[in-house]
Order: sequence, then structure tokens, then C-alpha cells
Amino acid sequence: MKVDILLGLQWGDEGKGKIVDYLAPKYDTVARFQGGPNAGHTLEFDGIKHVLHQIPSGIFRENILNIVGNGVVLDIVIFKDEIEKMASFDFDVKERLVLSKKTQLILPTHRLLDAAYEQSKGDKKIGSTLKGIGPTYQDKIARLGLRVGDILAPNFRERYDALVAQHCRILDSYNFEYDLTEVNAKFFEAVEFIKGFCFVDGAYFINGRLNEGHSVLAEGAQGSLLDIDFGSYPYVTSSNTTSAGACSGMGVAPNKIGRVYGIFKAYCTRVGSGPFPTELFDETGKELQNVGNEFGATTGRERRCGWLDLPALKYAAMINGVTEMFMMKADVLDGFEEIKVCTAYKLADGTLTDEMPFDIDNEEFEPVYETLKGWNQTLVGRDNYEALPQELKDYVKYIEDFTGVKINIVSVGPDRTETFIREEIVVK
Repeated sequence: MKVDILLGLQWGDEGKGKIVDYLAPKYDTVARFQGGPNAGHTLEFDGIKHVLHQIPSGIFRENILNIVGNGVVLDIVIFKDEIEKMASFDFDVKERLVLSKKTQLILPTHRLLDAAYEQSKGDKKIGSTLKGIGPTYQDKIARLGLRVGDILAPNFRERYDALVAQHCRILDSYNFEYDLTEVNAKFFEAVEFIKGFCFVDGAYFINGRLNEGHSVLAEGAQGSLLDIDFGSYPYVTSSNTTSAGACSGMGVAPNKIGRVYGIFKAYCTRVGSGPFPTELFDETGKELQNVGNEFGATTGRERRCGWLDLPALKYAAMINGVTEMFMMKADVLDGFEEIKVCTAYKLADGTLTDEMPFDIDNEEFEPVYETLKGWNQTLVGRDNYEALPQELKDYVKYIEDFTGVKINIVSVGPDRTETFIREEIVVK
């Protein structure tokens, strides 16, 4: 068996949670491979909305085993809260979820460091969610971090206190005020709670399942344009959000990767600071925000909104090796008579390029648009892809022709049922 990967092709918030939940019955394993509680994956079914931050989005499906991979950074306090909120469901989460022993732990002081670092940047803030993600990955790379498996070590408290003391010296150097009494108590309550879960060696576990004929869907967090290496640096997240990150974030070889599903919105959004070529500051941008309910699932922050950026989408498809794409939130464009798409960038010297100029220092550029006819009608009540308006199908084809990648799913609403697939996906 191969591992199929599902990831975002924009700046995150593309709707990955919904599609993982939709595809999950085709698989028997779902694995999160990077990111932390800065991700908010929203699922909606039976008229109820569910937001997951660290738990893989296959958790609500029967007969599916979910794994938190080693590439994730885990806040066990938030994890405990997430699990407790699921108490009303008639299944035992512990039977559906395992944790890689190599998963890094977010300590309370990581969150404090995140706030101190962001505060020190002044008007050059990155736009961090302040969940401690960056400082945790820093400690991982510096070989200082604590991992899930370390919880079982007899000297865990000693190692915890040593790392916290080091963090406190840094916080003191920033003159950052803090009180660890309450957060430490909550952390060690969560330590005892998490001991009730199954810890596994993620690499052996996932490869073992593949060898036994089990199917695996890897679930990414954030989006490709936030990748630490290939995103709009430095306005990025702290992990590899691309398909290569799935290999290192789970412990599988590149030749074990099968399909790569790339998810994108029918328009663009971004949270936090950083370049956004197609951002709209007018009433159209506000309409996209309001109709699309573009407010962060994790922070509640307003998302910046704009037209679809095709060069960026093509770039993301290229670096991920995307085999098919899924278009989300097409219904948000229902009310537009015309829809614009960015097809190139015009640089300050008048040069046109279809390569993202985000890495060019101080380079000024503006998007070049093509205007397409909108469908200007509601998509509610449609039964399948063929029943969708011709203008929407033309929009789909235009994107396919530009990127060279087939769009196989079009989503027209948040519910599981509002998902139209063009060609059945058969997991091999």
C-alpha cells in the first residue's frame, strides 16, 4: 500500500478537515504529520460544527485508526481539552487514536516565549497564533526539546524543570512578565491524562500497517505557501507543510507516497502578516469575507481575502507533486456576475512573470488579472457535479488548463453532503 497525502495549496484554511472527513471511509488510517494547535480543522455533519486542532480529522469515522505523527508539536493541555469535549460521542477516543513517541511537546513556557518574541518585533510582527509552535520547533532543532515518549521517563520532571529554567532566563532577558504556577499545574494534569493513550514508534507503526495492507491518508496542516522553506518567508509557519514534510513527519520513504491531493479555495485568503498579491481592500473583499465566514477557527481573526492566484496555485502544485486538486467554497462566489483570476505578476520594471516573486527583496509587483463570467446563482440544492452551472464548470476548466492538474472535487458548502466528486477515488 501507499500513503496518500492531503494538504493545502494556499495560505491554509482551505478546508482540509472537511475533505479528510469526507475521504476517511476510503482509508483505515489517518495521520497528522506536522503543525500543532495553530491549525483549526472544521468539520460539519448532522447540523453540528466540530473544530479539531491537533486530533486527526478521521476521528469521527468508525473503524479508522488515527495517529499523531512525529512531525507534530503537541500541546497536551489543549489536547486534553479537545478529548474532553468529545465525551458526548458514543465512542472511546483512546481506541481510535495513538501518539508517536517522537512527537515534540509544547510546554507552557514555549507559549510565553512565542508572545515575548512576537512582542519584541513591534510593527514587524509575523502574525503568530501565539500557541508556542515556533519556539517548540526551535528547541527540536536545537536538540533541547521534550517528546511524548519522555513523559514515561523517571526523570521527566527533572528534565522539564531544566528546560523551563532555560526558557525563563530568555523571558527575563525580554523583561517579559509571567507566572508559571497555574500553567504548570495544568500541564502536569495533562501529563497524567495523556498516559492513558497508546504511545507508538510512528515509523514502525505506519510502515507496519502499510506492509499489512492497510491504507493511510496523511493529513497536513496550514498551507503550502506557509512552508518554512518554500513559503513567503519569513511570514511562514515553522514546519514543512508540503508533501516532503509528510515523509519526515511520519517516517515513510518517498517511494511509499501515492496520490497527493491538493486543496484550494475558489478564491484566496490569508491570516496574519506577509505578502498577498491578490488581496482586496474594497467591498468585494469584504463580501468574500462575510459570505465565506472568513474568520480563523483557532484565533477568530479576520482572514484577508482576494481573488484566486493561479501562478501561486501552480507553484504549490509543482512543489508538492499534486496528482489531483479539490476546489473548496465555490458557493462563496455565487453572487458574482464576474470573477477575476490572477494569471501573472507585473514587476516594477514592467516585466511580466508567472513565477512567484515573494523571495525578491523589496521587489514591487502587482497582479495581472483575467476576468471570467460568474454563474451568479445559488449552488444550493444541486445533486451532483453535472448539475452545476456551466460557468462554474468553465471556471474549473480554466484553472485546470493553467495548472495542468485535474480538479476532481468541487465543494459547494460546509456539510459532508455538499461535496461533488467527478471521478470516484479508488484507494490502491
